[in-house]
Amino acid sequence: MDKRFERVQLDELSPVPCPCGQARRAFASAENQTATLHLVDIQEDAKTHYHKRLTEIYLVLEGEGEIELDGERFPVKPMSAIMIKPGCRHRAIGKMKIINLPVPAFDPEDEWFDTPTEPMNP
Repeated sequence: MDKRFERVQLDELSPVPCPCGQARRAFASAENQTATLHLVDIQEDAKTHYHKRLTEIYLVLEGEGEIELDGERFPVKPMSAIMIKPGCRHRAIGKMKIINLPVPAFDPEDEWFDTPTEPMNP
């Protein structure tokens, strides 16, 4: 019988580059299309990007800064939560650590930029 659960230690996963900095992505497998959970370390202003299919929920754990949503900036601090719907151009500004919950599961093919940029996963 297949297990009906998965467990992970986020801080032990290897980080990968993302438009926001470095992400540790849990539950990212071909079999899982439901949702993923990312621990993201933002050390510099993120690149503005959007998703055509994903909704993302950000939860700020540490640090302070701003979140830019469709050109508007809003202050964020620990325990600030933001739901980012498909098509919303967004980026984090400042140094912070966040949890990102993409629904459905994160797909690197659904990461879009309005200006040319280097691919995140060469």
